Amino acid sequence: MNPRLAAARALAAVLSGKASLNSSLPAQLDKVDERDRGLTQDLAFGTARWQPRLDLLAAQLLQKPFKAADADVQALLLVGLYQLFYTRIPAHAAIGETVGCADKLKKPWAKGLLNAVLRRAQREGEELLAGMERDPVVRTAHPRWLQKALKAFWPEQWEAICAANNAHPPMILRVNRRHHSRDAYLALLAEAGIGASACQYSRDGIVLAEACDVRGLPGFAEGWVSVQDEAAQLSADLLELAPGQRVLDACCAPGGKTCHLLEAEAGLAHMVAIDLEAKRLTRVRENLDRLQLDAELIACDARDTASWWDGKPFQRILLDAPCSATGVIRRHPDIKLTRQADDIPALATLQGELLDALWPTLEVGGMLLYATCSTLPTENTEVIKAFLARTPGARELDLATEAGLRQPHGRQLLALEGGHDGFYYAKLIKIAASRG
Repeated sequence: MNPRLAAARALAAVLSGKASLNSSLPAQLDKVDERDRGLTQDLAFGTARWQPRLDLLAAQLLQKPFKAADADVQALLLVGLYQLFYTRIPAHAAIGETVGCADKLKKPWAKGLLNAVLRRAQREGEELLAGMERDPVVRTAHPRWLQKALKAFWPEQWEAICAANNAHPPMILRVNRRHHSRDAYLALLAEAGIGASACQYSRDGIVLAEACDVRGLPGFAEGWVSVQDEAAQLSADLLELAPGQRVLDACCAPGGKTCHLLEAEAGLAHMVAIDLEAKRLTRVRENLDRLQLDAELIACDARDTASWWDGKPFQRILLDAPCSATGVIRRHPDIKLTRQADDIPALATLQGELLDALWPTLEVGGMLLYATCSTLPTENTEVIKAFLARTPGARELDLATEAGLRQPHGRQLLALEGGHDGFYYAKLIKIAASRG
């Protein structure tokens, strides 16, 4: 299959609200020659990354918008525009190959339209975009609702946040303490000719100078190292783990933090890791097996404690709550297409419900670490503020890290170009069992 067609079909499912790229793209990649899979991924993710900007340009070039049934043609047009403005693919090849895909969509009428619009974009696109730069959606390539929210919450940092969201993320590793120190693994990378440096905040983190195939990393198959962003790595130390503890990792998939907690403290008495979907736990089990670690995995709704909790209290709980994922847009740029402003209040409600449900499973004196990969205070400091107000037995603890910005509650990490993702942490201690 033509990589442009594969990318467009994956994007059409996203534009139609039926899927994310993570779910729609793999099936399309299976139909593409192996040598073209990298190009297909770049076309899909790159088009999603710049879609807010490209979509407004397309509106300028089209006489009327596409019908809902023609999301595939719309996606194909966006893929064509992405090639013209963000790749080194020659214009004649970008236009010709993209237009030719219309036949495979069984929409031959679209060939003339795509050809005319892409050729006009080649001639006039730069001028049209320059005239639209005053619109912050065009300038930042973020949907209007999100651009406004970031500007309102982070008036000094919002443009840097958008720039980081549009940049390609670095590849960051987590060294397995059970096998090597970070310095020892850095030496192994140097011997292998792989450029790398230590992360600033995570004691186990290493950022690679260039992304590479994990199979080329020393000891990857043996579990010496994993791929995980620096921000996510902070949870292991922030939880203050100790031998003999029972630990709960709520909403655990794909299991990076579960594994890190087990690596960081070999003497844990028991690790329970839960997630809503059983199929997502398959990935968790695969990660545990590669690292030769073990945990009790349970597919359940964390809020329904009667269905999964054995009544034995936990000394530590990590709640990496479902969120808007606005802190990891650079890794999942289709978030710009799939998230809407109306999602945020509903997510904040769910986050509060999870806190309320899990709190009774924590023993008095135990700690709960609340985390999200969101940059929106509505899901972060405001959720913690509301929980503390309605939970007399909860108190907030300081976080032992200089990463991020101190908030009224917790700390907010903003995505940094070449550095960590956007993330939020708050740590709570249970001082009494009773609740008001």
